[in-house]
Amino acid sequence: MGDIFVGTEAVAESIVTRHELARWYRAFFRDVYVDRRQELTIRDRAVGGWLWSKRRAIVTGVAASAMHGAEWVDADVDIELIHRCPRPPAGIIARNERIADDEVTYIDGVPVATVARTALDLGRYQSRGQAIARLDALMRAAPFSTEEVLMLAKRYRGARGVKRLKEAIPLVDGGAASPRETWLRLIYIDGGLPKPRTQIPIFDTDGTLLRTVDMGWEEYKVVSEYDGDQHRTDRGQYVKDMRVIPKIERLGYIVARVVKEDQPAAILRRAWDAMVSRGWRP
Repeated sequence: MGDIFVGTEAVAESIVTRHELARWYRAFFRDVYVDRRQELTIRDRAVGGWLWSKRRAIVTGVAASAMHGAEWVDADVDIELIHRCPRPPAGIIARNERIADDEVTYIDGVPVATVARTALDLGRYQSRGQAIARLDALMRAAPFSTEEVLMLAKRYRGARGVKRLKEAIPLVDGGAASPRETWLRLIYIDGGLPKPRTQIPIFDTDGTLLRTVDMGWEEYKVVSEYDGDQHRTDRGQYVKDMRVIPKIERLGYIVARVVKEDQPAAILRRAWDAMVSRGWRP
């Protein structure tokens, strides 16, 4: 028995009885079943959404980005499908939209929007910050051409959200290693600072790589690090940071460290003052 299957088909083919179906399996979309003990992944739910559509839909949006390898996608996000259905069940978003043959690929036999079409839909249907974070994650996992995405935007000129997408695309950076790093980068950009470079390698005087920092402005020797929860829960990482950051500072860098509790205005002010102290002029 496959992990995800259509209940009526399995019964009709005598793979399971109705009694076994009711006892050992559970439906998570209408007539789509899984072993009761199995914890569903985002891929499982995407496959389930496709099966629910009677294998007619195309997976897109956040679920498609996860199928292309993007991280930071929770298993319970709504499954976005290009499919005509005015009243989809809870957990599924169905959009009756056009999609060309060259915008569809197959992953494990399931039709999924190509990386470029997935990017198009992410940029159109997510809020600005969320869209850029999702696009960053997709770019990191499956690098795509922003020009190709903009060509698709021309193909669907006038469609919902295309203007929002065009505003987001220039800000996409696959160097962001987490949604919070995207959030931090946008604070700097929106605050008027130059666009920072991401994933900057810092070498010691003997050529040894000390660290690859999250982002910064190399010509001014100002860098920024987002300290996520791993710095609180991982003692080894904390100790490593305590030792390497002073070494980076001795090389002449200003290191602006940011934690979740910091307010955007304070974050921006620290970086702004550091940049001005190094000769940057707004």
